[in-house]
Parts: sequence; structure tokens; C-alpha cells
Amino acid sequence: MTGRDDTFAPVSGADKDVRRCRILFADQLNLARGKYVPMSEAQKGHARFCVGAYAVTYDKQLVAAPGGGLLDGLPDMELRFDASDMRKSWEPGTAIALGRVYAEDKPFALCGRSALIRAIEAWRERGLDPMVGVELEAYIFEPDGEGGWRPYQSPGAFVYGTGPFSDPAGLIDEIWAAAEACDIPVESINAEFDAPQWELTLRFADALKAADDAFLFRQMARELLFKRGYLLSFLPKPFADKSGSGMHFNLSFRDKDGTNVLAADVASGNYSETMKGTIAGLLHHHAALAAIMAPLTNSYDRLQPASLSGYWANWGIDHRSVTVRISAEQGPAARIEHRMADCAASPYFAMAAMLQAALLGVENGYALPEPETADGLENVNTDIHTPHDLGSALDALEADTALTEALGTDLVANYVSIKRQEVLTLNDMSDEQRIAYYLHYI
Repeated sequence: MTGRDDTFAPVSGADKDVRRCRILFADQLNLARGKYVPMSEAQKGHARFCVGAYAVTYDKQLVAAPGGGLLDGLPDMELRFDASDMRKSWEPGTAIALGRVYAEDKPFALCGRSALIRAIEAWRERGLDPMVGVELEAYIFEPDGEGGWRPYQSPGAFVYGTGPFSDPAGLIDEIWAAAEACDIPVESINAEFDAPQWELTLRFADALKAADDAFLFRQMARELLFKRGYLLSFLPKPFADKSGSGMHFNLSFRDKDGTNVLAADVASGNYSETMKGTIAGLLHHHAALAAIMAPLTNSYDRLQPASLSGYWANWGIDHRSVTVRISAEQGPAARIEHRMADCAASPYFAMAAMLQAALLGVENGYALPEPETADGLENVNTDIHTPHDLGSALDALEADTALTEALGTDLVANYVSIKRQEVLTLNDMSDEQRIAYYLHYI
């Protein structure tokens, strides 16, 4: 493998050579916050953090966001995890622990992983287990020799490209090997439409594992390439003249027998109540979902008409110009693909929002619009679309009381407060300055 670090040796919590544990959690900015502790300390199954992790912006401004503790003395919170069930790491001698945040001995209202668990449990009460496959898109940058970054030089790259013309330094080989060694199941990797953009698709799993895998994969891939001197950026629109990068969720539901309940919907033409309700819920809450799934000012440079990005509130069968695409596949692979999100979003928070919006559609019997039959580019059958900027999307989220209550009003209030400060900070910046603000974090 080109340039692979020979010290790379993924390990699990059970391996005798593990010396330390990397305890991690995703905040609502999708930053991988955590700490290293000796394995003797990790065996306790908990670690304390300051609640102020939920009171800061990307540029470390402290915000008096609800629940963030700034005006309450910045008290402690506690991450609890199963010390007997740690994940393998891409760092030598290290195991990884993922868990849920608690405060005052109760699940912390701002914990995105807990929000996802609540959404999963709500579906399980209906006898269904949400299954999700995640597709991630990203660009690779290399040093420009002047202290900045330029696109990774791959002049022979093309959509669905593989091999050295798309990846002359063998970077994707290293990501693939590390994912395999860390038990993060890759389904496929290929060059995307614009060089040097890549699509990285993970195998579907139950919703919580899918979110864990996506969170760890993104962090792992960025860290491995950074050690090689490259920057892997999941920023939604790093180039004005190139395609945006998204995060697509492929959703299905298993019943108690393990059967995909969407298996025969497309083939029969008779859509189940689960299929119809899920689609209707995602469309009904389209504008509010944007605030969570497209969480940056830069996200709205990607969400544009004729961009194949999830701008329009529409759906269709095997139609890539819609937001809610119903795959033509049948049987176990039948699924609903939601195409709005980008990888700046926390997979936990975004997936929780998707599942809660879908459930509201099923429970409330929202009317299902007609499917998109036009090209979805210059001609569409709806006039409903995502807001045009992050501030307007936050307005839509706050106005959508059904979705905010399902997700948790405290969680949403904290998130909105942090994001409104972000909007204010970036308001007078140029597009180039905004990209620089985000680039090293996304």
C-alpha cells in the first residue's frame, strides 16, 4: 500500500496490548469530543466532561445556549459506556468507547446519541427496527506549498473512477484497510462526479450502529489522511464550480422476523402504510429537517435547484433528482433514500430527525403527494423547497413544534442558539472566508 504507516495496528478493548482508551462522543456540531484515559480508568465505564462542550461554536465562542451551562458555572456531565464492548481503533495500543451523556444521573437532554436511541425505541414500539445505510461524500486536498490547501491532483479522475488515475497516492487504499481492520463495514468506494471528490458508502446496519460507524469512519479517514499530509474535507460546498458533497441515508425497516417490510412495495405498486407514511413525513417536515441535516451556512450553497441535492420536497421511484428516492431494488435491499443531508451534520442528530419525521408521517396519516415524474431539474411538480440560508432553516425548525417536541425541545433550543451565533459570526464574511472558517473541522 502506498505510503502506509507500518505502525498501524488496530486493536480492540480485549487485546492485551491495549494501553489506553479513547472515549468519544459527537456533539451537535459533529465534532468528535473526548479524552484519552488508561485502560484501568476506562474499566469504570464512565468519564466526566464539562457541559460547556455544548456551549461553544467552531471558533470557540462561548454562547449562553440553553442547557450549555455557561450561566450555571459550567458544571460536569458524564459519558457512560459499556467497558466490555469497546470498538477497535486505528491508533496503536488504543481502544474506543462510545456511550451516552448523562447529567444529574439522567440521560442528558442535549445528547444526540440518546436522541437517536429514543427515535429507534419509538419505532420499535410499533414492532419495527430501523435499518440505515450511509453514503458519505468528500473532497481530498493537498498542501499548496504556501501554507494553504489545493485540490488533490488527480487529473485522470472521473465519476465511478477507481485506481491510480483517480488516487495516485493510494490514499483510498489506506482508508479501506483501516476500516476493514476496525470492523467498519465498507460497501463501496469510488471517485465521484468532480475530481478529487469521493463517495464512501458504508454497509447498512441497525440505525444506532450505522450512526456509530459513520461517526467513527469520518474521524478515522480524516485522521489517517492528515497524518499523510492531506486533508479530507466533508464540507458540503468547498468549490463554487464543483459538485457539492452530501450524506445520504438509505432507510428500511425490519419486523420481528427480520423481514424488510418494504420488500414488495415497488414490485407490487401497493405501498404499505409504513412506506407511504415515511415518505409523507419526510416531505411534510422538509424545511425543518434542513436546519439539522444541512447545518452550515455553506450547506445552502449546495442546496440549490437542479443540483441533485435534496432541495425540492419531492419523491420518486429510482429518480436521483428528488429528495426522497425510492430504490427500484426489491426484497432485502428495498429502501427509501433521503438525499438532503451533508456530512457536517451529526449522524446521530440527523438520523434521529429523519426517523422522528418519518414516524410523525405514519402516526398522523399525512397525505402523500404524487411522485415526481418530470426531470426534477428544470421541471418539478412542487413549489416547496428547503430554505435558502441557515437562518431561515432555523426559523423553520423552531416553527415545526411537532418535530421539535419529538426530538426534544431542550436539544433543539441549544442547537438553534449555537447555530444562530454561527450565522451572526459568518454574516459579513466572503465565501472564501466562510470556507476557511469551516475547513479544518468538517
